[in-house]
Amino acid sequence: MAQLILEKGKERSVLRRHPWIFVTSVKELDGRARAGDTVDVMDHRGKLLGKAAWSPESQIRARMWTFDGEETIDDAFFKRRIAAAVARRQTLPVLKGQQGLRLIHAESDGLPGLIADQYGDTVVVQLTSAGTDKWRKAIVGALVKATGCARIFDRSDSDVRKLEGLEPVTGWLHGDAPMEDILIEENGVVMKVDIIGGHKTGFYLDQRDNRHLLGQLAAGKRVLNCFCYTGGFSLQALAGGATEVISVDSSQPALDTATANLALNPNLDTSRAQWVCANVFDELRRLKEAGEQFDIIVLDPPKFAPSARHAETASRAYKDIAINGFKLLAPGGMLMTYSCSGGIGLELFQQITAGAALDAGKEARIVQRLQGAADHPVALAFPEGEYLKGLLVQAE
Repeated sequence: MAQLILEKGKERSVLRRHPWIFVTSVKELDGRARAGDTVDVMDHRGKLLGKAAWSPESQIRARMWTFDGEETIDDAFFKRRIAAAVARRQTLPVLKGQQGLRLIHAESDGLPGLIADQYGDTVVVQLTSAGTDKWRKAIVGALVKATGCARIFDRSDSDVRKLEGLEPVTGWLHGDAPMEDILIEENGVVMKVDIIGGHKTGFYLDQRDNRHLLGQLAAGKRVLNCFCYTGGFSLQALAGGATEVISVDSSQPALDTATANLALNPNLDTSRAQWVCANVFDELRRLKEAGEQFDIIVLDPPKFAPSARHAETASRAYKDIAINGFKLLAPGGMLMTYSCSGGIGLELFQQITAGAALDAGKEARIVQRLQGAADHPVALAFPEGEYLKGLLVQAE
């Protein structure tokens, strides 16, 4: 097995159990390794620190599989890790009975580059690293054993794979395509999940708890949901008793799915829902010019800053929508604002939101900090895993 030898002092992050080894930390690779091969990780004195997946094309040159130098990386390793991740979720009461569930949350479950989401008897995987790509067969076998799922679909088509020198891949890895649409029920609302053409693995499971919170706040309220995608927040607001929900997205296909989702819930009053296909930045300004006001506004935009180097540009975008959001709030109204950008930390996001309130001439306070659902854990040694952050802010 090849040995990855670290520069002096660069072993500190590994000793703190951070799973990423950047190219600047690598002194040399002693031996030959292909993309995805397992390498021994050594400090500059030759002490064995663990084992990692080698990725010669990426700035993250290796990802730690284990911090135990004696542990073997084989099929049995993936069976243990995946079974343990599934078992952890089974111990959490808040996750019991969920029909949509994240089973594996990459580094935070000790499996860098692996996402696995379960929708009923279907599991959707994303293999975003050279290491997970190499162990694809073992991962599929371990998921089948741990879950008993009928089928597994591969959605390894994210741009992150390009950074690993990998081509996008999609297709069925286990079982046959379902005969009918995949439907899940979340907090009493039925939603269609498009695992083949939808965003990510087909649905944003990380926002489950925050959608439920909106439903609890929505009774008697007028709600504006921006970047609504397929209507997850919108339908929860309607189920919670909102008097009107206006939902805005730039994708007509997403809005078509949202409309279909509403139709799946005959108990919800369709007359209270309005779907608007528009650029959110432009629509917020139009609504302000029209003198509209809302009791609750949801701002859940796409990733504006995929990395820290995009933070400045992204900050301007987050502030822009937040300023206009604050201007549209009725007195005492609430803004639910989110960032899923890894390059924007919680402290910076709060600063952006505070600046937006100031520029909008609003006094506001944080009622609650918002985060991903419990099936999206964050390893203590891997703060980068806390990509989703949000604020529930009430304005005077």
